[in-house]
Amino acid sequence: MKKIYKWLFASLLAVIVVGFGFLFTVREGSCAIVSRFGEIRAVYTNAGLHVKLPYPFEKIITYDTRSQYMDSGYTETLTNDKKNIIMQTYLIWNIEDPQKYYTSVGDNQKAGKYLNDLVANVKNGVMGNYQLSALVSTDLESIQIDTISDQISTQIAQKALGDYGIHVESVKIKRLALPNANVKSVFEQMIADRQKQVTQLLSEGDRDAAIIMSEANARAAEIIAEGKLKAAEIDAETEKKVAGIYGDAYDANSELFIFLKNLIALENSVNADTVIIMKSEDSPFSVVSDLQ
Repeated sequence: MKKIYKWLFASLLAVIVVGFGFLFTVREGSCAIVSRFGEIRAVYTNAGLHVKLPYPFEKIITYDTRSQYMDSGYTETLTNDKKNIIMQTYLIWNIEDPQKYYTSVGDNQKAGKYLNDLVANVKNGVMGNYQLSALVSTDLESIQIDTISDQISTQIAQKALGDYGIHVESVKIKRLALPNANVKSVFEQMIADRQKQVTQLLSEGDRDAAIIMSEANARAAEIIAEGKLKAAEIDAETEKKVAGIYGDAYDANSELFIFLKNLIALENSVNADTVIIMKSEDSPFSVVSDLQ
């Protein structure tokens, strides 16, 4: 019985030794590289149990393939118009090509350094194509932060994957700051932008006011012309009716019509203080002699 227990114990020990020596596990979200005397024999990216030769014949190097966050820190960059800015970015990355990552980087500490250097170089190259107003301005249309961020992200992603086997999911601008020497120039630029907007608004206001006044004057002239035309038509119609009335009155009694006309003319010509020396038979004073 003791022999059986010893045999079982020995068998179990052998299984454990074989298991530790020849088997290894790749966890979810990880990858493993099997290295034989420094050379890569196999790369495993799927989770599960795998076979290897025991140490020192083969060595296992594991990497975390999940997305990782890295802050690039504060780096000073020069814009196209020779203004220094301090730009802080962050990026999300993960290992996509474990073999290239192993041969070109080796570990996450070096990966952070390489990515930091890559971010600094790309930021300098991209910002050299843009002026400071693309980042800081009172004119919202001139700000191009999203475009700049996309260009930085695209270039970093291409370089990181090709050189290091790293997939960069995104690069974003986290913070912008200005050196003390540039603060004054930025404020001056902002004031100039505001003054430009004020000038534009005043110019547009003067233009719109001129258009409104011109339209109002044209409409007023049109109304006045229409009024004068209407008045002339009314006067002409009135004169026509008056002439018709006078004609009818004359036809009805010509002597009375002439007498009344002379009397009206005389009344309109004199008052209580008027002294006129004329022949009484002259019109319209002939009406006086007629009354006598």
